[in-house]
Amino acid sequence: MERYDVVILGSGLAGLYAALHLGEGELSVLVMSKQAPDVSGSSLAQGGVAAVLKEDDDSFELHREDTLAAGNYKNNLEAVEILVREGPEDVRRVMELGVEFDRTPGGALSMAMEGGHSRRRIVHHADQTGKEMVDKLLPRVLALPGVALLEDSIAFGASKIRGGFLIDALVGGIQKRFACRFLLLCTGGIGQVYRHTTNPVVSTGDGVRLAWELGAAIKNLSFIQFHPTAFDSPGEQEQFLVSEAVRGEGAWLLNCREERFMRRYDPRLELAPRDVVSRAIMLEARRTSSRRFYLDIRRRGRERLQSRFPGIYAACLERGVDMAEDLIPVFPCQHYLMGGVDVDLRSRTAVPGLYAAGECAHTGLHGGNRLASNSLPEALVFSRRAAQDILAMSNEQLTIDNYTEKSSIVHCSLSIVHSDLRRQIQDTMQEACFVFPDPEKLPEAARRMRALYEQLRDGQYEPTRESAELRSLACVAMLILEELEESTCSPGTSLTT
Repeated sequence: MERYDVVILGSGLAGLYAALHLGEGELSVLVMSKQAPDVSGSSLAQGGVAAVLKEDDDSFELHREDTLAAGNYKNNLEAVEILVREGPEDVRRVMELGVEFDRTPGGALSMAMEGGHSRRRIVHHADQTGKEMVDKLLPRVLALPGVALLEDSIAFGASKIRGGFLIDALVGGIQKRFACRFLLLCTGGIGQVYRHTTNPVVSTGDGVRLAWELGAAIKNLSFIQFHPTAFDSPGEQEQFLVSEAVRGEGAWLLNCREERFMRRYDPRLELAPRDVVSRAIMLEARRTSSRRFYLDIRRRGRERLQSRFPGIYAACLERGVDMAEDLIPVFPCQHYLMGGVDVDLRSRTAVPGLYAAGECAHTGLHGGNRLASNSLPEALVFSRRAAQDILAMSNEQLTIDNYTEKSSIVHCSLSIVHSDLRRQIQDTMQEACFVFPDPEKLPEAARRMRALYEQLRDGQYEPTRESAELRSLACVAMLILEELEESTCSPGTSLTT
């Protein structure tokens, strides 16, 4: 059994930034990455980082108000204040660490506009901002002598013991056990619980499930954001995202008749927040009896589109669409989780020593709907706060019960048909709670998901990545459906974010 002061589950932006701060101390840190360390939701983040970096025409107050308005005023006001005031310093810090954001010909930072924002305050690296940040921070983490990083590793179980946690994991398919004093969950989103998602294949809600089983509170898990403009590829589960920034650059949203229609639903037109636009598309689909929708940004010209959106331009071209000449087919799809593992402003859960940061955590920052480009600064701010709190608490001696002679090998004989059960979960979620929840389907769907989760939790199944992920997906689906069933909210409010 290997022992560490801190184990971080996840190597996205939150995990890496926390590791950088923890590595400045004398703690031993293990970062566990389910696949390669650059496979994460952070690496797919296109738009940018929202931060008030100049106050000549912007302010903390404006960023705060935009965040509250987008979140339907269900936000944690303290979390919002922390983000808008501390976020700019973290952005400057990652720039010092080598992250490059686009600049104007005069050398100033290029500020983009996205839906829900009242000012241009989003710094970006073309349309691959998250990848740029992960690519620049990862080598810094790997260079830290006190930090180890394990690829192809997944925690399939965790337990609380005196002085810390035991983590049962698979590393390269081999069972291993780790002990730590502090456990930081940075496992990202839950998108794979849906039939169609912009999330990567690793986003199966493992951190939410582990926290739930350790006794932490899970809050507002049904606050799920459906991005209105995923590239419409009905045969694919992982949908390619056509960034909010494309609408920020002036793209028009068209229905099946190639008509602009947002004026029927919101005076902000295409720049309304994501939940508003997603609901508008679904209502327009009912009105026209068609799910064909398009983005039109042809008038911006090939040169501008290729320079501003090189990744999106190339991805569309691979799918037979030249965004300089063609309409881009789009449709809403699961994108982001606003709820999750409930934490305080230091990223602490109610379980001593257990922390969560990034998309898997519920800080209350986003309220009922996330403002565009607030996710990357949230990952920076609250992972740093987690690391700072851990460092402040780390003078406590690491005293873990002697489990070194106990075997961590789990001998099981049962097998499961992973693909069939995964499809059942995804189909259930898609039918019961996609954008507008279906009250008639929720009770039976919730019952079936609880039965499946309890079967996977209590059965003696061979520990594999597939069985661990399936257990996580069933747990997440169960919690979302039960929360929706119990909620008194009506369609069109927080449930449809």
